[in-house]
Amino acid sequence: MINFKRLAFKLFFLYFLFACKDETTKLKNSFNLPQTNISNPIVDGYYADPSIIIENGKFYIYATKDPWGKDDLAFLESSDFKSWKLKKINWPTKEDCTSPTSNGSMVWAPSVVKAKNGNYYMYVSVGSEVWAGVATSPGGPWKNAMDDNTPLITQDLFPDYHMIDAEAFIDDDGQAYLYWGSGLNWMNGRCFVVKLKKDMITFDGEIMDVTPENYFEAPAMIKRNGIYYLMYSDGKVIEDTYKVRYAIGDNPFGPFKEAETSPILSTASDSITYSPGHHTVFSKGGQNYILYHRHSANSPQSTGLLRELCVDSLNFTKDGLIKNVKPSGIASF
Repeated sequence: MINFKRLAFKLFFLYFLFACKDETTKLKNSFNLPQTNISNPIVDGYYADPSIIIENGKFYIYATKDPWGKDDLAFLESSDFKSWKLKKINWPTKEDCTSPTSNGSMVWAPSVVKAKNGNYYMYVSVGSEVWAGVATSPGGPWKNAMDDNTPLITQDLFPDYHMIDAEAFIDDDGQAYLYWGSGLNWMNGRCFVVKLKKDMITFDGEIMDVTPENYFEAPAMIKRNGIYYLMYSDGKVIEDTYKVRYAIGDNPFGPFKEAETSPILSTASDSITYSPGHHTVFSKGGQNYILYHRHSANSPQSTGLLRELCVDSLNFTKDGLIKNVKPSGIASF
C-alpha cells in the first residue's frame, strides 16, 4: 500500500534540494564566480604553441610536441574539450620540410585557419623556416601548398631575426594576413606582416615591420568591434619572464600601441601558472577564450623543456581593453 504522506515528503524534499541547487547556481552567476568544469592542463602530455579549429561540433588542436619539438606535430581531437584523442597527421614532418636553407630546428608552432575558399591552411615552423600546408579537412591529408615543395618563408629572408611563429588572420571581409617573427639569442624580436592573395601563399604587396613595444615572438591577431588587437609573447620561454602582451591598432598593419592593461597573463608567485605564453584565441557561444602553454611542474628551465596546454576565459572592459586573465579553467561547453 502506498504511503502518500511519505511519498509527498520525498517529493517535497527533492523539490527543495533542486531548488536550493538552482538558487546556489544563480547566486554564483550573480557574483560572476567561475563554474569550472574544464581544469588546467586540459590534456595529459607535453605540448606547446597551440592552434585550434572548431568544425562540425569538434575541437581540433595542433601543437608542438615537447621537449623542443619533434619530427611531427601533435594533433588532438575532442567533441567536448574534456576527452582528447591524440591522432596522426601526415604533414608536416621534419623530413618533408627541409630545404637548403633550413637549420636543425624541429617542427614547431602551427597556425591553422579555414580560408574563404573552404580549404584549411597551416603555417608551421620547421628548421626555422615557415612552411605552408593545405588540406580539405582538419585532419588532412595535408600537403605542401607550394607546388615546388619549398618553404613559404626561408630562414635567410631577414637573417638578423628568427623566421618562426607564423600566425594567419582572416578579417571580416575574408582577406587573409600572415604575421610572424621572433628574435635571435632571446633579443630583438621583430613582428612582420603581409597581405595574402586568395591562394593563401602569394604575398599581396610588401612585407611590413609592425613590431610593437615589448614584442618578442608568437603574434596572434584578433578583431573586436572594429579594433585590431595584436597579441604576442615577451620574455624568455625557458624562464618565468615569459608572458602575454597586446597592442591596439585600427587596421591590420597598425601602427600598434601597447595597451595600458598589458601584460594580461604572467607568472604569478601564488600560482602554478609558470611562464605562460604563445597562445591563440577562439570563441564559443559568444565567449572568447585564450588557449596557451605553461611550464609543467616536471619541467626544467632550459634543457628538456616540458610544457602543457591551458585554457581560460578572455574578457574585455567596457572601453575595449583586455582584462587580466585569471588562470582558473573554464565552464564546460
